[in-house]
Amino acid sequence: MRKFIAILGLSTLLVACGAAKVNVDDLAVSNPIETALDLTAVVDDRVPVVINPGRFTSETVTYRLPRVVQGTYSISDFGKYVDDFKAIDYEGNELSVTKIDDNSWTISEATRLDKLEYYVNDTFDIETEGGIGGERPFSPAGTNIEEDNFVLNLHGFIGYFDSLKNNQYAVDITAPADFVRTSALEEEGTTISEDGKTMVTSYFAQRYFDITDNPMMYGDLDVEEFMVGDIKIVLSVYSPNKIHTAASQKETVFKMMQAQKAYLGDINTTPRYDIYLYLSDGSETSPKGMGALEHHTSTVVVLPESSTKESLAASIIDVVAHEFFHIVTPLSVHSEDVHYFDYHKPTFSKHLWMYEGVTEYFAQHFQVYEGLVDAETFYNTMMSNILMSQRLDDAMSFTIMSENVLDEPYASNYYNVYMKGALIGMCIDILMRSESDGHRSMLSLMKELSAKYGKDKPFEDDKLIAEITEMTYPSVGEFLRTHVEGDVPINYNEFLALVGLKTGTTQVETNYIFAGGQNIIFDANQEQGTIFFSEMALNNSFWKAQGIQAGDVIKKVDGTELSLMNAQQVVGGMYTWQAGKDITMELERNGEPVIIKTTLTKAYAEDESIVEDSNATEAQKALREAWLRG
Repeated sequence: MRKFIAILGLSTLLVACGAAKVNVDDLAVSNPIETALDLTAVVDDRVPVVINPGRFTSETVTYRLPRVVQGTYSISDFGKYVDDFKAIDYEGNELSVTKIDDNSWTISEATRLDKLEYYVNDTFDIETEGGIGGERPFSPAGTNIEEDNFVLNLHGFIGYFDSLKNNQYAVDITAPADFVRTSALEEEGTTISEDGKTMVTSYFAQRYFDITDNPMMYGDLDVEEFMVGDIKIVLSVYSPNKIHTAASQKETVFKMMQAQKAYLGDINTTPRYDIYLYLSDGSETSPKGMGALEHHTSTVVVLPESSTKESLAASIIDVVAHEFFHIVTPLSVHSEDVHYFDYHKPTFSKHLWMYEGVTEYFAQHFQVYEGLVDAETFYNTMMSNILMSQRLDDAMSFTIMSENVLDEPYASNYYNVYMKGALIGMCIDILMRSESDGHRSMLSLMKELSAKYGKDKPFEDDKLIAEITEMTYPSVGEFLRTHVEGDVPINYNEFLALVGLKTGTTQVETNYIFAGGQNIIFDANQEQGTIFFSEMALNNSFWKAQGIQAGDVIKKVDGTELSLMNAQQVVGGMYTWQAGKDITMELERNGEPVIIKTTLTKAYAEDESIVEDSNATEAQKALREAWLRG
């Protein structure tokens, strides 16, 4: 999973297992569990779902929707979005059902059970209300039900019986015949109604995991399909106001995926990769969680529709690249907790530093390695990670945090997996190259682990660090024991020195909501519900040039009133601003109106950065070249 950390940080500021064993007695015949969704029969923004499991021989069975789905590391409680749950017998009568928790229903007299019927609300709409009961799914893991768009993360619609997660599933989806539909799930065929208005598409899933691992998107979509080497890329875009198209981002995705394939080399074996891009227009019922969620052969992405073409392209590279690199870990290298995932009461692996951190490192490192960005841009990204990670609990064991990620104080430090986690990957990468004269790397280690394990063979969680130490060098093992298992903060200069770099202060390009790194330039008055420029804003060259003062209250941005209620949407839109855009901002200073009407120019700030050491030796420079360019 990858979130827009900057926007998420703004929101925070302003708002101040084991494998299930199949019981062969449960079913007389182990037929696929038949499931049906009818997108043409939506009632009150709810999709009707029918589940036909076959005939049970047990007197009591339990049906669940996921409490947690893989890749999110948070509680989603998809059962909370289910209404009018009914169990129907073979004579059409209702059976007794007991809802035992938010996500689980126990059916009595299960030998008479013919089918389950219920309605599912979408999660995008409820994000505005802060979720149900205080929890809500991360948007790219959620669901959308609109007249012209359906985001079908199937784990939000289809559940499982406790003992039958390994049974096959047959999925029928009825939709208007003119809908565009995209899914990597195996298609079994289509049937068109006599009047030609509706179409039923039949899909097949080998087990419940494949239900959760293969999202779909239906509706008024714009789709581009193209080949990158031997991978078929399917880019599906929903832009509610038709601002962006799949064609306009095709070249960006092509170049990115081409570079990723070159970076990964022979580790990539995916024949098809789907990118489902939902562009949020910032309306009341649109999703608010920007980012993406990984799957084995696809990713669901939510980004702002207000983005310019260029800023959307930059976000796609930042976010989608991260998700694609998940084909390495945890999809090819993972622990038993991941392999035998329990959707109701999951246990978590100790190694988020690898699943999310190393993945995020690859998503940044490949860009400089394959020439998509220059070294300075890469250095600035790593420096931002250093500064942000140090604002969280920098003396927290990553392995302990990972195992307890749903609980405090660990849950509120989860976002450090993208920052310090990536830095852990960087340090190991530099160590590996230093120990091997540039020949081995973090990527080569992950390839070795992929060859040893692969997607069908999990590793033992408690043994991974010892295995990595044996496969690499004592220095790598010592680093992991001290800074990943242990709680000792990392001295990054120690590792940067190996490649002739150091930290220092320099002028860096920034955007219009930060003053370098992650130093946000706004503050909020919770009582008055207002947002104003902070002292930090004077470190942003653009805003300083406009004559803003600390304490200036922002009343309107490009004609839209700004308040705490819509801050994430309005300021999130500012995150996508690019030089050359005409903007208007209405301020209030000491009770008097101030209007800024200008054209954006590039913004700079004095900030800590990673810089080249003028005293670096030739050996250090050579190692740096191997690290950055191979």
